[in-house]
Amino acid sequence: MKEQGHMWADSGNRAYAVGIARAFGGAVIFGLPLLMTMEMWSLGVTTHPLRLLLFLLLNFCILIVLSRFGGFERTHSLPEDLLDALAAYAVGIITAAAVLGLFGLVGLDTPINELAGMVAVQSVPASFGAMLARKQLSTGQSEDDEDQEARADGYGGQLFLMLAGALFLAFNMAPTEEIRLIGFKMSPWHSLVLLAVSILVLHALVYAVGLAGQKEQPEGYRSGRLFLAFTVPGYGIAAIVSLYILWTFGSIDGASLEAMAGSMVVLGFPAAVGAAIARLVV
Repeated sequence: MKEQGHMWADSGNRAYAVGIARAFGGAVIFGLPLLMTMEMWSLGVTTHPLRLLLFLLLNFCILIVLSRFGGFERTHSLPEDLLDALAAYAVGIITAAAVLGLFGLVGLDTPINELAGMVAVQSVPASFGAMLARKQLSTGQSEDDEDQEARADGYGGQLFLMLAGALFLAFNMAPTEEIRLIGFKMSPWHSLVLLAVSILVLHALVYAVGLAGQKEQPEGYRSGRLFLAFTVPGYGIAAIVSLYILWTFGSIDGASLEAMAGSMVVLGFPAAVGAAIARLVV
């Protein structure tokens, strides 16, 4: 019995080691675009420390819940989800630091506050990739995958996945100056049209065009009720996420209400797309 117990333990350890290796691969895939983006290099230095800390805590909380839907393994309790989230964050931090060092963007002579800020910002997309690596990089579908998908089928689960998808894609776009430039160039009518298009795109990608991972229309929900119950709250989540990210990076500090709304609508478009395609990733 002892030998059998050791075999099971060794098998579990090997599986977890493979999961961690996959996590590093996912962290590189998800994080590399921003690791090679100039605006991101300076955000860790220029972002207000308290805002950055708040954003990192929010990201960690999202990772904890995301573990229930697509973590390293099937989890049954909050402590297990917490350990998954800590592992994903650790992988994200190590990956970000290693790649930034490889590119010569940080080194032993980099001031500790700049190093910490740059790695902290870049660890966000990398930690997302680490958490979702098993779902995206493993072959086939296991019982764990089916169990995690069942957890995400509820109303709250679907709205949470919209939040996670909106946060990830909006985070990829928010650091660029083009967001504010587009918002500045757009007229109020452009903003209204873009808002309407964002809502329609979100609805179409989730329930209309037949993408892989797309959810079937819930039983008892007709088109109007579906639109009000899922699409409108989904865009509301995307808009709030967009505004929060813009605030975190100081992109709307001192801006007029009109400029803030314009930037939110512009960033809300990719955020809505991220919310719509979250089920394709998780």
